[in-house]
Amino acid sequence: MDYNELGTTGIKVSKLCFGGLTVGPLQKNMTPKEGGKIIRYAFDHGVNFIDTAQLYHTYEHIKSAMQGLRREDIVISSKSYAYDKKTALESVNEALEKLDTDYIDIFMLHEQESIHTVRGHYEALETFLELKEKGIIRAVGLSTHAIAGVEAAIKYRNEIEVIHPILNISGLGITDGTRDEMLEAISRYDGGIYSMKPLGGGHLLNRVEDSFDFILQQNVHAVAVGMQNFDEVDYNIARFSSQEVESELKTRLKRQPRKLHIADWCIGCYKCVERCGQNALLKGDNRPIILQEKCVKCGYCGSVCPEFCIKVI
Repeated sequence: MDYNELGTTGIKVSKLCFGGLTVGPLQKNMTPKEGGKIIRYAFDHGVNFIDTAQLYHTYEHIKSAMQGLRREDIVISSKSYAYDKKTALESVNEALEKLDTDYIDIFMLHEQESIHTVRGHYEALETFLELKEKGIIRAVGLSTHAIAGVEAAIKYRNEIEVIHPILNISGLGITDGTRDEMLEAISRYDGGIYSMKPLGGGHLLNRVEDSFDFILQQNVHAVAVGMQNFDEVDYNIARFSSQEVESELKTRLKRQPRKLHIADWCIGCYKCVERCGQNALLKGDNRPIILQEKCVKCGYCGSVCPEFCIKVI
């Protein structure tokens, strides 16, 4: 496993970051014990970096995974939608309590769209910086699906030390431009960078080799990848360690059952229904209805979702 310093933070992270959303109630809905076993397996095989968020409800999963490990050997990044001092303190204190830790390595503003949203959340950002001065947070950052979010981080570089942008071979999930435009913006940010969604929320599973080849060539310090079983951990570790992936492992992963999943934050625009050529999505009362038996996992629906809430899991 390769390790990099995350910008100028002094935090050393594995190139492969465990994306913590997948094991939690928003996707696979594993218990903390079940999800903790998958996370711990990754920790025991060289991954030292995990990404989570207040929204994901996976703090207990991570706590379970860390049992018996030295806290300083694991790097935890979390984030929240906090917008003022009160909500910032609440979100950090929740993380500290549920993770049973005295500090969070990285705490971020979640899903920042532009400089305007950063300004609207600036009181929370200031609070995170105050907590950094006290040693409760080691580094402060933001996550974003937007090029404008990266541009905001560049303008607020003194405050924002780490960015967590979406990046994949097809540009899936980028809300305001193309893959190459995102790459250009990232190239102008000189802090810590760990990207997300290299497989486009599962919509690029039919291009998994190309997708990993692409992301591993990019100038980012780490890549967060969602993992939900031991085989996926083994595959990702092999790829991120420049090791040959066993053919049997590839075969098992290709045969792994998958299903389409629409997250709770769906706004019911039904663009996915219009895009689906398999008639696997129907208009429901408030959100699409999935006919799993008709879905061919082509990913076309995910490419038109404005909220990036459609995943293949």
